[in-house]
Amino acid sequence: MQECPDDRGDGQRATDFDLVCLSHLRWDFVWQRPQQLLTRCARERRVFFVEEHVFAEESAPRLRVRRVSDRLVVAVPELPIGCTTAEADDIQERLLRELLLHFRVETFVLWLYTPMAVPFTRELAPIAVVYDCMDELSAFAHAPTRLSPLEDELFRRADLVLTGGQSLFEVKRDRHPNVHLFPSSVDTAHFADARFPGPEPHDQAQIDRPRLGYAGVIDERVDLELVAAVADLRPSWQLVFVGPVAKIDPAGLPRRPNLHYLGPKDYADLPAYLRTWDAALLPFALNEATRFISPTKTPEYLAAGLPVVSTPIADVVRPYGEEGLVHIAEDAGGFVKAAERAMQERSVERLRQVDAFLTENSWDFTWADINELIENTVRRKAASRLEAERQTRAPARIESFDFLVVGAGFAGSVLAERMASELGLRVLVVERRSHIGGNAYDHFDEAGILVHRYGPHIFHTNSREVFDYLSRFTSWRPYEHRVLASVDGLLVPFPINLDTVNEIYGLDLSVEDLEQFLDSVAEHRSPLRTSEDLVVSKVGRDLYLKFFRNYTRKMWDLDPSELDASVAARVPARLSRDDRYFTDAYQAMPLHGYTRMFERMLDHPKIKVVLNTDFQEIVDLVPYGRTIYTGPIDEFFGFRFGKLPYRSLDF
Repeated sequence: MQECPDDRGDGQRATDFDLVCLSHLRWDFVWQRPQQLLTRCARERRVFFVEEHVFAEESAPRLRVRRVSDRLVVAVPELPIGCTTAEADDIQERLLRELLLHFRVETFVLWLYTPMAVPFTRELAPIAVVYDCMDELSAFAHAPTRLSPLEDELFRRADLVLTGGQSLFEVKRDRHPNVHLFPSSVDTAHFADARFPGPEPHDQAQIDRPRLGYAGVIDERVDLELVAAVADLRPSWQLVFVGPVAKIDPAGLPRRPNLHYLGPKDYADLPAYLRTWDAALLPFALNEATRFISPTKTPEYLAAGLPVVSTPIADVVRPYGEEGLVHIAEDAGGFVKAAERAMQERSVERLRQVDAFLTENSWDFTWADINELIENTVRRKAASRLEAERQTRAPARIESFDFLVVGAGFAGSVLAERMASELGLRVLVVERRSHIGGNAYDHFDEAGILVHRYGPHIFHTNSREVFDYLSRFTSWRPYEHRVLASVDGLLVPFPINLDTVNEIYGLDLSVEDLEQFLDSVAEHRSPLRTSEDLVVSKVGRDLYLKFFRNYTRKMWDLDPSELDASVAARVPARLSRDDRYFTDAYQAMPLHGYTRMFERMLDHPKIKVVLNTDFQEIVDLVPYGRTIYTGPIDEFFGFRFGKLPYRSLDF
């Protein structure tokens, strides 16, 4: 076997691991979800992709191994012809162990695409098991009878389950407590090359126009009767099929002068074929094999700038059909009409709509989110193992610290990182919640949506130094927060600006007019002691009652008349159309969430984090020097003067 570099280094962290994937798909078959995700994984860690076995003439079983890149190895088990299912499982288990031994794979995550790999991975000891369920394999033609019970076993064993589409997510979500939705994404830059002029592939150059194409596997999921009927209804249309034929007899493909089967093509060459298509097709049959599919080609066609026509596949109808990005048709007549409309719709405005939709639909973003879920799973399991060991082993030497930091939110995490990195101090961070991040904690829910558990936290600052510091721990997603207030049955910008006043009062004021208008309704008050005084003196009582009073009560649990004037000064009225909630120079959101940012901030050998622990439980157990307390100050002093107000500022 070839060697594969070991870049893990000496000081191994909980998230330092290899990834071993077992797949029913061939690496070189069609470039799709496994290749997109695992090539990105291989940028950071070693990946071993083990394909479904093949039968070979040689009597001795072996593992055919090749290295695709520095950190990516593809292996194919070769089994003797005629071996039984049980023998095949035993041989593959032995070959897999040989692979792990040869490449010194000790700490690894096991990633399965097929339940058929369960029998020969049962005795392995991965630190976590991931099941990436990209298709309902049991619904495919010639599915093995033992596939469903093996999937039941895989659900019981998996620590994390990913699903490749909304429909699949909905039928799997109740089978496991940690299921997440990750539908088909796209390498937009790759397919957008089709929007620009370029050389024509020689085997397509002689085909007339208009060309309507399909790129993908041609199997039982493609409605060949529909294809033939469309070809007959429009003999001048040239229907081009790019991709391999699988699980069906090629002799059964419909043959017409305007049907062209060009065979499989490299992923790198696909934009060149799509470049001169006039429309792209998803002519899928409506059967059990397509009930849960989420075609990767949908966003790829759109990224190429092509109008798209599809049969009513659930995960195409929602969201692409509902967003007006894909034309949906059920029969040949409808398909033809939809294609005629589609070929007339190429416009700059449509491409803008497509690009806006695809902005967040990136394989890079998808892998980053999945990688975070895996790392969190690995950390959680590692913590559980350590806790189990702690409870069973004899008492060890007690670790000492320079500082005890109470609270793992913004203040605690930043101070801990600064003391550890800049001063070389040992820091113990104690957090009574089950997570770090404080009230900025975010997490992915069962639908794969990043949720701010304690309400939205919008990052904004005028300090370049602060922004640069946090940029050490996160990349950023550009974001400017905008708020609409529901007032008198209207949704209007807040804070109050020119458009707000014009819409509320049915006016057509200019910027200059707005200043005069606000002066005319303002009530003179002196001195300005409360928030009510300040607001009424600037915008008058009517706007105060419509906007500020209830908003302030919700925010502070106090009436504006009970709050200092400086509170309302934070939300001014604007003499412009600027509808941003904040005007700071730096506004963004952590690309992978606040929690990921805090994890990186606290990932330091001199920092130890203890969760689910009140600091008072350990103050007499752990030696430490000084304390930094970031929790509620009244609680620190045992509420000796009662509870402080709900919120307060340093007025």
